[in-house]
Amino acid sequence: MRPRIPLRKRLLVRLLVATVLIALCSVGATAWIAVETTTRAIQEEQGQDLADDMRILAQLSGYAATHPEWKGVRPTLVALSKKMGRRIALTTSDRTLVADSAPHGTSLPPRPAANVDPLHTDTYTQPGAQLSGLDPRVVGPYRLTAKERARLEGLARERQKCFARAGIDTTITMTPSGRPVLTDANGKDANDNVPTPCADGKLNTPTATEDKALKNLIVRAQPCYQKEGLSYAVPYFGVDVFDKSLGSRYVPGAYTKLGGAADTRRAQACTDSARRAQLEPYVAPVAELFLGGGDTIAPRFDVSPANKAKVVGAAAAVLALTVLVTAVVATRLVRPLRVLTEAAQQPPELHVRVPVRTRDETGILAEAFNDLADRRERMEAQRKAMVSDIAHELRSPLTNIRGWLEVTRDGFVEPDPALLGSLHEEAMVLQRVIDDLQDLAAADAGTLRLHREPVRVEDLFDQVAAAYRVTADTAGVVLLTKADRTLWLDADPVRMRQVLGNLVSNALRHTPVDGTVTLTAWREGDRAVLTVTDTGTGIAPEDLPHVFERFWRADQSRSRRTGGSGLGLSIVRDLAAAHDGTVEATSEPGTGSVFTLRLPDSPAPEGS
Repeated sequence: MRPRIPLRKRLLVRLLVATVLIALCSVGATAWIAVETTTRAIQEEQGQDLADDMRILAQLSGYAATHPEWKGVRPTLVALSKKMGRRIALTTSDRTLVADSAPHGTSLPPRPAANVDPLHTDTYTQPGAQLSGLDPRVVGPYRLTAKERARLEGLARERQKCFARAGIDTTITMTPSGRPVLTDANGKDANDNVPTPCADGKLNTPTATEDKALKNLIVRAQPCYQKEGLSYAVPYFGVDVFDKSLGSRYVPGAYTKLGGAADTRRAQACTDSARRAQLEPYVAPVAELFLGGGDTIAPRFDVSPANKAKVVGAAAAVLALTVLVTAVVATRLVRPLRVLTEAAQQPPELHVRVPVRTRDETGILAEAFNDLADRRERMEAQRKAMVSDIAHELRSPLTNIRGWLEVTRDGFVEPDPALLGSLHEEAMVLQRVIDDLQDLAAADAGTLRLHREPVRVEDLFDQVAAAYRVTADTAGVVLLTKADRTLWLDADPVRMRQVLGNLVSNALRHTPVDGTVTLTAWREGDRAVLTVTDTGTGIAPEDLPHVFERFWRADQSRSRRTGGSGLGLSIVRDLAAAHDGTVEATSEPGTGSVFTLRLPDSPAPEGS
């Protein structure tokens, strides 16, 4: 017979074999992914089209020119990526990702293809080119209102008719700001040569929006003029709002007296700087554009014998390192598992624990094992205590009944009404214990039957109060009820009276003379909240978690006659759960206790 391999070695061998297989699969998959990724990258770089790059840049520059931030650019970027068949990514100048059409975590190309900056690059005026200057789509405060646009469109149509009467064919072109401009057959501005009858000046007059923006531009440019020594010679140097490119031409102010080309360039630079500052809040921040592939074709991947040897050597090194690391990890992993296995094989009555030395999965498993051992020990103690309690609860009344019957049978006592009443009382005590045990057994087995019907909480309180009024009066305790008349439950009325009766009976036993027991009910959302509050001795904090345990009594010296069977609150908990509700207890020693039931409320029946 072959010797049996120890469990520790078997686990170690299995773990090593599994790890080697995983490592081989990982190396192969990684190599395949690397080859596929490299091949795809090479194909993208080889198929790169400069015209597509310019169209992508122009569209994203247009987005930046018309939006103050990049927050909503991703749908546009993804749609553009699908249309062009290219990967497109935008980042800030410090390479923080703004949007990317590739899956999350895909690395960026080594260099950006271009900067998206409509305040310094014009991709609109001349399609397919990057011009230095402002993108005309950055209109900012120069954008006309709907009312101004409608008025200018009417003036443009009137001027177009006037040009037609003079034999000049024109086309109305809308600028990005919403201002209409007349262009001739060659696409040039027709306002450069306006026939005298058409020169009414209405179409060429700045609107209120444009005038306000131009005045703001003058204010912004004045400090620069003064710094350049142009404050007296050039009151302002504005932009031509009538040009179709909106700002591609500069026009001197009404009192301009320039000293030459140098002054003109300095004035234009001041106006240019002021205009960029004026439009900056209306455009998205400068971003770097990354495109799948590059501007140059990458060298093809040469799988030469030397390269193959390098790949095989690297794979072997990775595999050896994986095996080594796995062996170390497996050894450390198997050691605590062996301790757990040995502890689990011990007899149940020993309740063995294992030391917890780590916070990883093995440590968590060890903690769970210890918790299970503690729970098993507690359950075993509870089982023994329960059997002892049941025996005690049944032995006392049975002993009394047996003793009285024996002395009566032997003729020492006459079976008078008092004796029969005492025997009947002992039988009732025995019956109550058996009934309570039967209810708990049915609740544990899930066979507890409920006969639900609409029950008004106020009526339920009145019935319970009437049943315990004599007991309360005898004990010198005031029993009060307070309930919302509109509060109803879909419940078993007999079981609910049993629940409240157990709580009231328990409260009366623990409330001294001149104390108060109060039943209160109100609606809280879709739940009905029922409380039984007493002004009794209260429950100690260390005893509070155990009040719903079976056969548990806060005062262990109380007998079954003065302290109950110890099953009442357990029945309350199980019956509340059967009604899809909960019960909880709060208490302050010397002040009293509050038992709170939370049950689903029910609408009042029709005609109630």
